[in-house]
Amino acid sequence: MNQEPCKRPSVMLRSLLPAALLWLAGCTMALPLSAQQPSAIQMTQNEDEVRISTGTLEAVIRKQGYVSGVSAGTFLDKKTGSRDLGFGLDIVDWLLEPGSDQAYRHGLDPDLVYNIHDLFTGNIPKRSLEGPQICTQAKRLVLETTTGKDFVGVKTHFRYYQAAPGKKPGSEWTQTIIFPEGKRYFISSDRIDTVNSSDAMFLRIDMPGHIKHQHGDTFSEVYLSYYGRIPSSEFFTDFPPDQKFLYDRAQGKIPKYFIRAYHIRDPKTGREGPWLAGITLDPAVVYQAWCHERGYVCMIEEVGGRPVKPGDSFSAAYVVGFFDSIKQMQDVAQQYAGSTGIEFDPAAWKTIKAVR
Repeated sequence: MNQEPCKRPSVMLRSLLPAALLWLAGCTMALPLSAQQPSAIQMTQNEDEVRISTGTLEAVIRKQGYVSGVSAGTFLDKKTGSRDLGFGLDIVDWLLEPGSDQAYRHGLDPDLVYNIHDLFTGNIPKRSLEGPQICTQAKRLVLETTTGKDFVGVKTHFRYYQAAPGKKPGSEWTQTIIFPEGKRYFISSDRIDTVNSSDAMFLRIDMPGHIKHQHGDTFSEVYLSYYGRIPSSEFFTDFPPDQKFLYDRAQGKIPKYFIRAYHIRDPKTGREGPWLAGITLDPAVVYQAWCHERGYVCMIEEVGGRPVKPGDSFSAAYVVGFFDSIKQMQDVAQQYAGSTGIEFDPAAWKTIKAVR
């Protein structure tokens, strides 16, 4: 009688493998989400700073010293190992308005004097309303922090304590920053609740931040959505902000996107890295924006610039982070289009739009 030969062990295992894999897949699907995808978000802090780490980014927010925004050189893209190139991101200065302080300069606090006709400010007449410059003079800030399921939120407040003659101090600046898990960017907002009147009050910030370099060794180009792509060679010598690349809302052409970015490159190898971009989510809030050389590429942005009275507020919101292409920047700008602020609690966060 013929008998079927016994199958070899390897053959038997191959026949059982599909069923075993299906069983294992079912077990995996049954695991709780937290077991499959543990949160990569970590936040630690001490009296000097808050340190944030997500699956994609690292950043430090300073509590004292040079404050506001994300601290210089601490914004790390884990995908590429690239870092920011300047003095920090979303760094905050004074409240200003158009005009001149010449008539009352003798009565101004020296910190509020605004000089023009030089390479730093050009020939655009402006005057300080309230100060001091937060980044260099606030010295110490109190931060509120929240770690949610998939984000870290940081909120900072400061009241200006200097004012020009005829104005009073006390307007409040609030900065809110959200680090969402899985993103290579953070979302921030700057809000002013004013105690003064002005025909065109604006807040000055660095957006995304300045660029330290030696003849373009750290970046290959700048991208301004309202101008185009600019090679680093344009920034080899100093020039004032009103000579070229100045954005002025008064010209009446508000762009669809308001993106300012620089293309990082390794100064040792010349290898191209990602873009670091600052995207203002409602282009209409931008009053003026500079991109000029003064020993570094200066990326000042001014938001507001419309009439206010005591009790009014104005704000702007931004996405700041690393991108592989201009198209990626545009897609994120479209996703959050029109946003001017951020709200969060331990459960969730959201961007908000101004009511006009």
